[in-house]
Amino acid sequence: MPFEFERVQEINGLIVITPQVFEDDRGFFMESYHSIVFNKAGIMSEFVQDNHSRSVKGVIRGLHFQKEPFAQAKLVRCIRGEIFDVAVDLRKDSPSFSKWFGLLLSEENKKMLYIPRGFAHGFATLSSVAEVLYKADNFYSGQHERGIRYDDPSINISWSISSPIVSKKDLELPFLQSADL
Repeated sequence: MPFEFERVQEINGLIVITPQVFEDDRGFFMESYHSIVFNKAGIMSEFVQDNHSRSVKGVIRGLHFQKEPFAQAKLVRCIRGEIFDVAVDLRKDSPSFSKWFGLLLSEENKKMLYIPRGFAHGFATLSSVAEVLYKADNFYSGQHERGIRYDDPSINISWSISSPIVSKKDLELPFLQSADL
């Protein structure tokens, strides 16, 4: 099997994916996505948009999500550098509502995180530069874009960055209790 799928026990729906990597002195080869294999693993998302971001050390992006009918599932991976990737459960009927899960994604470990609809997503850049690619199963819609403050005390994410660089837009996001979910 070209991938190992590990379901996050604490938060239903999140899946950590480790691809099989073929590496030698020339470099490496790996599949980063295979719809049939992903579908068999329970990831039924049909991805329609790819996004690519580049960030410098200390940047925190997020926590972002989109409301229905433009909610998005995401498949996130870091192709350069290292990030601490975070998903927050915003599904009001979920036993893990408001809980977060974080995972180190890097060009070295090549792990990916599948985040279903109903989650906010963000990440912190740990290396001097990081490039993140993610697939989305719905198109971007500015009208439906929402977010939650990265430093919301009710969520209490351990970002491990002492002086984060955060956009003005992200600093103006509401805390969870006031968010338009």
